Amino acid sequence: MQSGMLAAGMVLLPSFTLPYKNPKKNLGVQLYTFRKEMLEDAVGTLKRIAALGIKQIESARSTKGLYYGLKPKEMKDVCEDLGMTLRSGHVALDEQWKATMDQAAEAGQEYLICSSMPTEGQTADNYKAVAEAFNKAGEECGSRNIKFGYHNHEYEFESENGEVFYDILLNNTDPGLVHMELDLGWVVVAGKNPLDYFRKYEGRFPLWHLKDMDMVKKESTEFGKGGLDIAQVLKYKKESGLKYIFIEQEEYASTPFESMEHNMKFMKNM
Repeated sequence: MQSGMLAAGMVLLPSFTLPYKNPKKNLGVQLYTFRKEMLEDAVGTLKRIAALGIKQIESARSTKGLYYGLKPKEMKDVCEDLGMTLRSGHVALDEQWKATMDQAAEAGQEYLICSSMPTEGQTADNYKAVAEAFNKAGEECGSRNIKFGYHNHEYEFESENGEVFYDILLNNTDPGLVHMELDLGWVVVAGKNPLDYFRKYEGRFPLWHLKDMDMVKKESTEFGKGGLDIAQVLKYKKESGLKYIFIEQEEYASTPFESMEHNMKFMKNM
């Protein structure tokens, strides 16, 4: 999860004035993209991210905690001062879950996203059990005015007796409680078409991880260099139910900032 770009003339506007109705003009980033830089200098890195034109921030777990050594409200305030919104965060559904929700509420986040399966087992029974756990987590988050969601990788698209595990999650979770963050890169690497999911499960994917993928290496790459047809999937944002796009890049040709600069220019020129 990484990347950056230099946007001309950054205007620091209050977050409520941003054009939320157009996710393409209100781009976000998953901070795992800048994982090393955030650990070394969280505030300085956020300043550089803001200068790229990024408006939405999604945090990730780190060795310094959920907010890279900053307190939850401090993270929120730094983002707001830079014209960005701490919109979401990648977390674990584990024994620290209550504390995780409390921190997210303090940070003013709209979404908490479980970043990987909370229990192991590539079986239908495990995915059904996880779906129940997700519904409960969604209820608990709702009591704090937070939306709960799940972020996929490649392995959820494996199957048992012809039943795709990711479909089990979708079929057994309440759409009002569990909001899917679709990682488009892992979908195409798994040999699936995101558009099929937008059509079959319309409105279930308010969050995207926009990630182009090198289909040979099965790793992320800069936009336009991999196997994801970004222009095509954006035509289906209404069917998806899309609200926010978080760009994520985990590997780079050079540096995360240079890669994100490329990605932002790509989106601007599309």
